[in-house]
Amino acid sequence: MSIGLTALERIARARSNFRMGVGVVLCSGEDQWLAAPSETVTAERFLAMRKMGVMELTITDWRAQTLSTWATDGDIARLALPQDKGLDWVRSVCDPSDDLNTPLKGPFTPIFGGIVEAHRTALAICKMALLLPSAVLVNVSGQDLQGVDLIDLKLISKAMEGSINQLTEVSVANVPLKVSNASRVHVFRPQDGGEEHYAIEIGNPERNVPVLSRLHSACFTGDLMGSLKCDCGPQLHAALEGITSDGSGVLLYMNQEGRGIGLANKMRAYQLQDQGFDTVEANHRLGFEDDERNFRLGAEILRLMGFSSVRLMTNNPAKVASMESSGITVSERVALKVGLNPLNKKYLDTKAKKSGHLL
Repeated sequence: MSIGLTALERIARARSNFRMGVGVVLCSGEDQWLAAPSETVTAERFLAMRKMGVMELTITDWRAQTLSTWATDGDIARLALPQDKGLDWVRSVCDPSDDLNTPLKGPFTPIFGGIVEAHRTALAICKMALLLPSAVLVNVSGQDLQGVDLIDLKLISKAMEGSINQLTEVSVANVPLKVSNASRVHVFRPQDGGEEHYAIEIGNPERNVPVLSRLHSACFTGDLMGSLKCDCGPQLHAALEGITSDGSGVLLYMNQEGRGIGLANKMRAYQLQDQGFDTVEANHRLGFEDDERNFRLGAEILRLMGFSSVRLMTNNPAKVASMESSGITVSERVALKVGLNPLNKKYLDTKAKKSGHLL
């Protein structure tokens, strides 16, 4: 019996390290790279890495497009870090907040060839840590590093792809709601140490028929603060009322704020929207995909609760497709058209035109 760390635990450690600005060594055979996140690495650690060898900066292809440089390896770009540039330059490259004030950040020297598995993994860990997807790396093959976590990329590859069952139901209790006294809150905890997710079960939905369900992503600004920039709050309340009117159902409340990029990056996206970019363009300028959420987690919660089919309350075809591909049958898509106001009309139009939302 081994008491060593599992693949998921190693990923969790790496995510926590990145949040604190601590680097990890990513290994593929004898090839070893010390990687640290551009956003949180300290100046002291950055200088120490620089003394270890030639540093590289890696960013996503979306950020590379914004900077008018090459995506050297498909979905990522590797850039040489000039000797006369320091951590401030690195952060200006990864953070688009001052792109309009200082548009000429180059010239950049792209790096082609070689093994890029460590670079791609470093960016994935940045995203898991809800940081800007950008990292600095230095090849430390053959160097003896003390006190630094070492991760074998082969051991964590399946876990990085999300192919491992991650959720466990840890508690459930009756919670009377404004819309219904007959309601229970289930809490599900991922095995990788990430955010917990919730299921609000109203009434006593039968397990052998399609359950009326809403897959709702957390929105601090819309759900709690009543923000007029989105339609999330009205959708949440309309879904709860709709389930209650129908007699029973489940609302899945997923902690995937800002389409999975986290509240801090969501606020960065809002700043970019104030500069004239739409919601998709803002995500791309930050280096993210249109949508970074994992809807398969919602399907897993339904499965753990005993459901195999749903009547899904959504305007997002990606949620329907994800449910189906995860083994949950969507017998009906129930439209949820609420929350339009003059301040979010452009946002909703963008979701319809660029993300296929049925509005």
